[in-house]
Parts: sequence; C-alpha cells; structure tokens
Amino acid sequence: MFAEAAKLIREHCEELSELDSIGGDGDHGITMVRAMEILRCGVNPAGSADLCETLKQAGWAVMGADGGASSALLGTFIAGMGDAELGSELDCQSLAASFQAGLRALSNRSRARPGDKTMMDALVPAIEALGAAASSGKPVEFALREAAAAAAAGAESTRTLVARHGRAKYLGEKTIGHPDAGAASMALVFRGFAAALDQD
Repeated sequence: MFAEAAKLIREHCEELSELDSIGGDGDHGITMVRAMEILRCGVNPAGSADLCETLKQAGWAVMGADGGASSALLGTFIAGMGDAELGSELDCQSLAASFQAGLRALSNRSRARPGDKTMMDALVPAIEALGAAASSGKPVEFALREAAAAAAAGAESTRTLVARHGRAKYLGEKTIGHPDAGAASMALVFRGFAAALDQD
C-alpha cells in the first residue's frame, strides 16, 4: 500500500508543488516524495517487527525528515495508526481502527478541520468512508475504493474554499479556485492504497 502510494506521489510531484506554490513554498511535492519514500522503506512487509511498532517508528522517521509542517502532520498520522490494536494481518475492521487512531493523533496536534482547506478535507471523509464500509461488513478492497473516492471528492471540494491555516491563510479569497496541495496529496495516497489491493 505504501509503495503504490509513493509511486503515485512521485508521478504527481510537480503538480503537487505547483499547487503549493499558490499559497505556500512550492515544495510540497518534493516533501511528499521524501516522506512517502521513508514510509515505503520503513514499512517493510518482509520485516519481523510488530506492525504497531513499525508504524510508530515509520511515523517518527517521517516527522524527523526535513519538510516542515507536511512531514510533521503526515508523520503524526502514521505514528498514530500504530496506537490501534493490530494483529499480524489487517482485516477491514482493524484497518479502519488504525486509520481512525491516526486521525485522532493528528486532530490532537492540528487545529485544522474539514472546511479549512487542508489535508483534513480529504483525510477525514476518506477515513469516515472506510469506517462505514468496515461497519457494513464490506471487504477491505471495497472499503479502500470507497475511501479513495471520498478523498478525491474532498480534495476537489477545497477548490471552492478559503485557506484558514498555514501561509496560504494570508492570501484569503485569492486561494479560491485552486485545490489544496495537502488534500490533493492525501487523495493520491488513498488512491494508491486502493490500487495496491486491487492488484492482489
């Protein structure tokens, strides 16, 4: 899942940085490529480490990477995923619980919420869709497709929003008309997650 997500982020690196240049430093694509490469290497399916501990270590590695707020927030989310009770294999319920734990950790660190034109606009609906599918007894492949669709819709919705966090907030209504780079990257990550399981 992380490898497929990293591949999509690499493919869209320039696009993400272009989106970020509207209200930020213009380096979001490069930052996300670096972060996802850390995750791809850190979460090794052939490794013998406990999955919870692996996620926590990978998240802390991303937090320690040079990348400003994006690395810190993504790393917090991934490390938080390790707070859930996970066995050696992930079914739909445990995967949803892991993502929900990651969101709780991120929400405790960031004041951003859906509607603020941030990664939360893609992340929250994706995790809600995943949880709803899991509660309905759907298989994990279906749940991740639902999550990816919700993330994509959430990212697109940021096009009409005014930025309320980060450097972009100082531009006010000038940010309308452009999707948020963080939300766009989250949509790509979930699209990668879904694609990875569709290949199996």
